[in-house]
Amino acid sequence: MTTSLVIQTSFLGDTVLTTPLLAELARRGPVDVVTTRSSATLLAHDTSVRRVIVFDKSGADRGAAGLARAAGRIRAWWRERGDDPRQTHAYLAQGSLRSAALALLARVPARTGFDDAAGRLLYSERVPRRPGDHHAARLLALADGRAGPARDAASIVPHLYPGDDDRRAVDALLAAHPSDRAIVALAAGSIWGTKRWPYYRELTEQLAPRFRIASIGGPDDAELARAISGVAGTDAINAAGQLSLLASAELIRRAAILVTNDSLPQHLASAVGTPTITIFGPTVAEFGFGPLAPHSMTLGVETLPCRPCHHHGPRVCPLGHWRCMKELDVERVDAALDLILAQTTR
Repeated sequence: MTTSLVIQTSFLGDTVLTTPLLAELARRGPVDVVTTRSSATLLAHDTSVRRVIVFDKSGADRGAAGLARAAGRIRAWWRERGDDPRQTHAYLAQGSLRSAALALLARVPARTGFDDAAGRLLYSERVPRRPGDHHAARLLALADGRAGPARDAASIVPHLYPGDDDRRAVDALLAAHPSDRAIVALAAGSIWGTKRWPYYRELTEQLAPRFRIASIGGPDDAELARAISGVAGTDAINAAGQLSLLASAELIRRAAILVTNDSLPQHLASAVGTPTITIFGPTVAEFGFGPLAPHSMTLGVETLPCRPCHHHGPRVCPLGHWRCMKELDVERVDAALDLILAQTTR
């Protein structure tokens, strides 16, 4: 029986989109995952994963010595389980040279990754990266090799498993300000400045008379969340920095809809099936990172010749006008929300 080693040390959203790959590999045998400390929390209850091995690439495991220590932890785990490294297959979901070197130092003979990745010279098998596919489909293709079969849409939907503690945390947050109104979740933040749509406060003013507003985000989004909560009404929920990642996914699951930038909450919503409006500015859904939940929609200023301008989103607009976000008005987002809710509440 083959043991799979999946190495995914990229962004949190990439870890969410790797879960279909984990589920597929788990049908073949045990799956161990190497990921960052923050991403490890997303996989805490994933039944497809035998063990999560934390690779602190920016901290204790940085540099050549840290890389060797991390490889040693992987080998020690396999010795403890009685696994034969020769019967192990590594899947490089994160394509850096460092990740490839980690698999090599762990003495994994079969190493599969994308043919355009930085670490490709250290792979034993290279899979074409299909640019037109959703990134979850691209990652799933690693399990199939170069001549993999076509996959249906259901196979690439990610999954997350909030635990009892996560559900209790959300229960407590909702109970603090009881309400029977439907929840609209708003995720106004992003680590990329130009991805932050500037009109969430104005959207909240329009939605607050009709819905209960929940602000989703991390500690860095607290200021944006406070601005939203200030106009959202007495039953508003400010969850920014208050919940774990899985608890945030649980809160999104309980929402009727999520409005978000091109950022992690979109992928959390895909994993829990909540309809999503994703606002794209400098990036576009065609990069392969759009929402996957049913009844979801993407919005952007499609007529701008400068879009897309960056794969992730620059810190500032290269042309200085930021029209890709400023020209997407509140009325268009509100109308899309009403349309989706009309479809989902029939």
